[in-house]
Amino acid sequence: MTTNIVNALSYRILLREEPEGGYTVTVPTLSGCITYGETIVEAIAMAREAIELYLESLVAHHEEILTEEGTLEYTVMVPVYA
Repeated sequence: MTTNIVNALSYRILLREEPEGGYTVTVPTLSGCITYGETIVEAIAMAREAIELYLESLVAHHEEILTEEGTLEYTVMVPVYA
């Protein structure tokens, strides 16, 4: 079976350094798409693979493929009281 690429999508990923080492990666637009890598390079590679598998599952189940279109990103500061 030949698979043709019909589109290329971009997704933001967030890497969080873990205290025990390595990086946990989340994909905010794809709820539940989470992976891990020992290094930043490995974490990014694992994220790419996780996103591809996530999208394949959406296609297989005839579900909507979410995109970053219309996504706004802000950082907010909140006070922390001791």
